[in-house]
Amino acid sequence: MHDKIKDALHQVYTGEAKAALRLKVFAQKADEEGYPQIAKLFRVIAFSEEIHGTLALRVLKEIGSTENNLNESFESETGVAQVAYDTFLKLAYELGEKGAAWLFTQNRDVEETHAGLYKKALNDLMSDRVTTYYVCSMCGFVSDGVLPDECPVCGAKKEKFVHFE
Repeated sequence: MHDKIKDALHQVYTGEAKAALRLKVFAQKADEEGYPQIAKLFRVIAFSEEIHGTLALRVLKEIGSTENNLNESFESETGVAQVAYDTFLKLAYELGEKGAAWLFTQNRDVEETHAGLYKKALNDLMSDRVTTYYVCSMCGFVSDGVLPDECPVCGAKKEKFVHFE
């Protein structure tokens, strides 16, 4: 595949992923403001954008085996936590942006837990292990199998966790 086409497909994937997330956030806001039909529209278009992003990944042939996908995800989370967020955190401190520094610190800590979860899943790939996950709705921390009384990253109470079976 030509590098320019590869670059264009990566831009499609990135743009569609951003649009899908933005539209999901807009849908939550519309729900909060009492516009359920508008919220539905945002969710429907977000789903459509996810399809576009998925198609771009398929053309790029970037969807591998589950083991490869876990390895890639582990590497990505580790890199984001150890390189990107540390760089962002340093910049925020240099510029005196305490709110951004707080966000970058929490995100880095959560990304490290994601990497650990991917590593654990790689180790359990051939087993029949079934687990329940709990995700903190305040910072994104993921707990594997145990609902904590309090989020170890942001301190949110257990009522703020979303249960995934």
